[in-house]
Amino acid sequence: MIYADVIIDISHEKLDRTFLYRVPEEMEGQIQAGMVVSVPFGNGNKLRKGYVTGLSGEADFQGGKIKEIQALLSDEETTESRLIVLAAWMRQRYGSTMIQALRTVLPIQNKVKAKEKRYLVLTIEAEEGKKLLDQLSCTRYKARTRLLAAMLERKVIPASEAAKDLGASASVLKYFQENKILEIRQEEILRKPVDIRKIPLTGKAQLTDAQKQAVCKIRREWESDNSRTVLLHGITGSGKTLVYIELIQQMIEEGKQAIVLIPEIALTYQTVHRFCSIFGDKVSVLNSRLSQGERYDQFKRAKKGEIQIMVGPRSALFTPFPNLGLIIMDEEHEPTYKSENTPRYHTREAAVKRGELENAHVILGSATPSLEAYKKAQEGEYLLVTLNERYADRPLPKVSIIDMRGELKAGNRSALSRSLKQALEKCLEENKQAMLFLNRRGYAGFVSCRSCGHVMKCPHCDVSLSEHQGERLICHYCGYEIRKPQVCPVCGSPYIGGFKAGTQQIQQILQKEFPEASVLRMDYDTTRNKGSYEQILASFSAHKADILVGTQMIVKGHDFPDVTLVGVLAADMSLNGSDYRCGERTFQLLTQAVGRSGRGLQPGTALIQTYNPDHYSIQAAAVQDYPAFYQEEMGYRMLLDYPPAAHMMAVLGACEQEELLTQAMHYTALFIRRVCTDAELHMIGPAPQSVGKVKDMYKKVIYLKHLDSRVLIALREKLEQYMEINSGFRKIYIQFDFS
Repeated sequence: MIYADVIIDISHEKLDRTFLYRVPEEMEGQIQAGMVVSVPFGNGNKLRKGYVTGLSGEADFQGGKIKEIQALLSDEETTESRLIVLAAWMRQRYGSTMIQALRTVLPIQNKVKAKEKRYLVLTIEAEEGKKLLDQLSCTRYKARTRLLAAMLERKVIPASEAAKDLGASASVLKYFQENKILEIRQEEILRKPVDIRKIPLTGKAQLTDAQKQAVCKIRREWESDNSRTVLLHGITGSGKTLVYIELIQQMIEEGKQAIVLIPEIALTYQTVHRFCSIFGDKVSVLNSRLSQGERYDQFKRAKKGEIQIMVGPRSALFTPFPNLGLIIMDEEHEPTYKSENTPRYHTREAAVKRGELENAHVILGSATPSLEAYKKAQEGEYLLVTLNERYADRPLPKVSIIDMRGELKAGNRSALSRSLKQALEKCLEENKQAMLFLNRRGYAGFVSCRSCGHVMKCPHCDVSLSEHQGERLICHYCGYEIRKPQVCPVCGSPYIGGFKAGTQQIQQILQKEFPEASVLRMDYDTTRNKGSYEQILASFSAHKADILVGTQMIVKGHDFPDVTLVGVLAADMSLNGSDYRCGERTFQLLTQAVGRSGRGLQPGTALIQTYNPDHYSIQAAAVQDYPAFYQEEMGYRMLLDYPPAAHMMAVLGACEQEELLTQAMHYTALFIRRVCTDAELHMIGPAPQSVGKVKDMYKKVIYLKHLDSRVLIALREKLEQYMEINSGFRKIYIQFDFS
């Protein structure tokens, strides 16, 4: 006897567990994990759709009480079935409920109301219609006469046109329907978020010899018996996208589909424009700025085979293509590929797993690969393919490191060094464009009292408030807002003000220093509305602005041929965080930033302003020397057992009651010490998270490190069982985060 664990469809929150069903003899050998079945459920035994998550030969209770699977539905939804298997893997790998995993891979659970177009269709013969028209023309029913005359001429008319131009009211249509003169037919219109008409077809660019060699090397790997994931490591401007396009073209010719993952919505505009100019209406896009209806229709179009290429951030990975052939993860190093919601999956690992499940190839691309991916490439688990030259032999930008300590000594207290001001003047004189990168938004970083040192903080989150224009202090975590005080609320001193180093402040400095220049700003505050990314980037691309100031979103993958100068302000700001990846993030950001310069025919320059010019991350980024950075950084990771030298799991706890959270995390640490006596397991904490309070929720964390990831996964399963039976954890929100 074979039994199946079945989870009832994900639209019902309370059904967050599996139910055991007996597999009929005629279905044995057919049913596998991930398949969709019809099962009786509830007292009335109403048939419901469910997903098979596992099979076994034993039942936990008396077999006579177990209901039987009624039908196998997987033939209708094979793509969805494969995604169910992926959800089961994510649940086991990262720790979550099955409902949470299913909602991740099947983000559209309920059917969204379709967008429809109504048509009026003539159903009588022309001769009969002419007789009726003669009769109507002698009556006072002018609207009926106009409509019938138009219908006899055209046979089919859109309902909206008939109502607007012919005066076909509901009563007029009712008359024609009751007399069986016409029918109203409806056609579903699938929403298309990309207007292909605005993007002219250009065709593919010619590949360089280096790019051709990269394509051949990847194809040989795909043709081998044990094809591996490919890490395409190409310096900035080396043309990785052209390699992607060539390989996607080959996939489409084989009748397969491709997913192109990008780390942020900000990259959507240029990426989609690039792919649409070559593949036309075969391309669509998914991102969080689309409406629920638009997202639903893109999944539907993918399942129907109307599109062959899907571009988008994390969620695009779960596009239900029926014959997926290729997954490309561009800028694979970006931290936005890591989900902050349960299950806290990493897109890189989930993409590789989906590739295994669907026999699809996976390519990871980056100029600054994550240490995790590069280490796997060094060890042979991934195939490493490199592009060491810029496209068309264009030179890398000439990079200068500016020591801001010297600027202070020289009396320059501006956010712009003297060298950067001179470079901007020259750039503007030559009618070229510049980009200035600052990893901060708002008018000021924080507001503090110069007398007593008091910092204005959010009462709900353990972070400082940031000053914005209009004398506003805003919390960037929960949105709390107050007016800037004129005196210190603690000591009454009037010497209270902000450290002005935000993107708004830089924009104002530039407008003052270069009044003739047009300056655009791109950060979270200027891109909140739908279409704002496209408007800013299209304007800058069309050279309607001379300088683009922005946060991280402007330095990731954009290609502006007229940009010949990049300035990095406060380059070492990211070095001083509480994350062990600070050095890696700094190197990646700086390398990506300077790589935006000189991508056209004119050579580029870049200036990195820093108070720590000798740091290895900054020195390596200036010359784009990834191997040198990797060797230095891995030395520190191995010394401290940080990933990827070892595996790490964070147990994240949150609760509205600080005392209850402290007690729960204390008992969690005691339980870990009791059940795991492995001397190789290292535990840090419990300790407050980097932001210890957000939206009135206190946050603590325990870090666990081990060389074997299986030890951490087994420990997580024990912790889940312990917390499930212990009532003290019912008010604690727990997440598990693997690195």
